[in-house]
Amino acid sequence: MQSSRLDLRSERPKRSLWQRIVDLALTDARTLDQGIDAACIEGLERTLLESDFGVPATMELVAELERAAERGRVATEGDLRSLLAGRVRDMLEAGGAEVAELSRPAEGPGIALILGVNGTGKTTTAGKLAWRFIQRGETVLLAATDTFRAAAQEQLRQWARRTGADFVGGREGGDPAAVAFDAVEAAFHRGVDRLLIDTAGRLHTQRNLMDELRKIDRVVARQHPGAPHERMLVVDATSGQNVLSQASEFGTALELTGLVVAKFDSSARAGTIVSVARELDLPVRYLGVGERPEDLELFETDRYLEKIFS
Repeated sequence: MQSSRLDLRSERPKRSLWQRIVDLALTDARTLDQGIDAACIEGLERTLLESDFGVPATMELVAELERAAERGRVATEGDLRSLLAGRVRDMLEAGGAEVAELSRPAEGPGIALILGVNGTGKTTTAGKLAWRFIQRGETVLLAATDTFRAAAQEQLRQWARRTGADFVGGREGGDPAAVAFDAVEAAFHRGVDRLLIDTAGRLHTQRNLMDELRKIDRVVARQHPGAPHERMLVVDATSGQNVLSQASEFGTALELTGLVVAKFDSSARAGTIVSVARELDLPVRYLGVGERPEDLELFETDRYLEKIFS
């Protein structure tokens, strides 16, 4: 019987980030009269850091709350929500977080490179993007430039079948840049609206593979002026602050245009988005929120704030 009770307790839902903040800041009635004490501040810092807001954003939010409490501006839960949500919104907007769909030129296909380290959900994201655009009435070509892993090409080929997209791959061990070249030619020949080029997963510290990305980028640029029109880095929400180092290193190799945060539904680390926008001036463009083709949504500041402050 005892073990059954323990099982039931383990299945109780975890308290949300917002519920934990309220518990820390407003449970003691003396807080409203005397200001937020050191223990509360320490707990709030820990909660925000555990949610991957990062040190700079955490310190800024805590300092803002301390100032507001000293001035008597935090008397209710509504006051606290308004204060913190407003400051987080400022951080997101500084990073240019509110954006539209992937861009397309007036003529020719919109070409996007899909980048990322191994295991982030990069190929799945390419497939979901294809599904999203096809549902909007556009035509899509998926290109697999990972010529060293047959499974990677097959996975993208399956996404092409599943979504109704065209597909271009390469021979095993071939030059990834040559596949990209063929894909651009095919995109123009077939008259598709979008070309999504899925690149091989790589650690951001592998210089030879980062050089390979630059080569793919140059090949695409020579074929279509202004291309690639998007360079999207796919990151795993559960990676926490490692996302910052990934974005920084990939951004050194290529000029990134935005992030896709995959596996966002399985992570309580909502602050990752804030730290990236604030520290790297890089917008989050899409969130991966499930396994289905339709489980990719545009990032919207209001919906994000509602998620973490409710």
